[in-house]
Amino acid sequence: MSFHPDSDLSGTIARLFVYPVKSCAGIEVQQALLTDTGLDLDRAWMVVDAEGMFVTQRTLPRMALIRPQLKGDEMVLRAPGMLALHVAIDAVEAPAKVTVWRDTVPAWDMGAVAAQWFTDFLGQPCRLVRFDPEYRRLSSMEWTGGVEAPNQFADGFPLLLASQASMDELNVRLQAAGHAAAGIERFRPNVVLAGVDAHDEDRVDLVRVDAQEGEIHLQPVKPCSRCPIPDIDPATAESNPSVGDTLRTYRKDQRLDGAITFGMNAIVRQGAGQTLRVGQRVAANLRFD
Repeated sequence: MSFHPDSDLSGTIARLFVYPVKSCAGIEVQQALLTDTGLDLDRAWMVVDAEGMFVTQRTLPRMALIRPQLKGDEMVLRAPGMLALHVAIDAVEAPAKVTVWRDTVPAWDMGAVAAQWFTDFLGQPCRLVRFDPEYRRLSSMEWTGGVEAPNQFADGFPLLLASQASMDELNVRLQAAGHAAAGIERFRPNVVLAGVDAHDEDRVDLVRVDAQEGEIHLQPVKPCSRCPIPDIDPATAESNPSVGDTLRTYRKDQRLDGAITFGMNAIVRQGAGQTLRVGQRVAANLRFD
């Protein structure tokens, strides 16, 4: 039996990624608990400088080489030349105030050992902080249509959706221009769809997911404008402008005044507390506006 056979398009969840520490490497998973703020523990931690301002690969590309693992009740961080750092998931040390983009929010400092580890690897004074789950940092209501959609340390929305077909099209263009193919990991999606056409994610209204406990509804709300991070190779932290240069030839988005976009920011409309799994069927209708 097909899932929503009257829908304009259908596909499956091909890949899922969680990014526990903002701007560090992601973890590919087969399933993930969905919460109001996105996938469980996604962007729950963040690295800040001595003033409490967030830092990312935009200025510190070596962050791409920091690889987290989630093991039971701890997160284990590894990086080249460093001993593993073990961070208890449920332990924090002291309250802090930190800034992510234009939002200054309460957080929890993870202590001196974590701070020294990040400082040593990144070469400047840094601290690791944990989002305060008691605080509600809301996505832009202008884009959510007035829906209150909380997120943690993500740039602005709970989830990023992309499709494998969008990545395949980019790779065709990259290789035609003489560049190496790139992985979708550069775009840091949470949910990768298969079985849909390139950039269908731009054009759909509500993404319905066939979950065991009932339907999950994910609402794409805003095209994701791209900074230089996709030019950074996640395996080496080396930057090459080929990805951004290629995107500029065909991905200028009038909805964002000509910004380069890839993937869609999305909010959780139904299904918090349920589980997203690779292989789940999805269906959606095209949006005309």
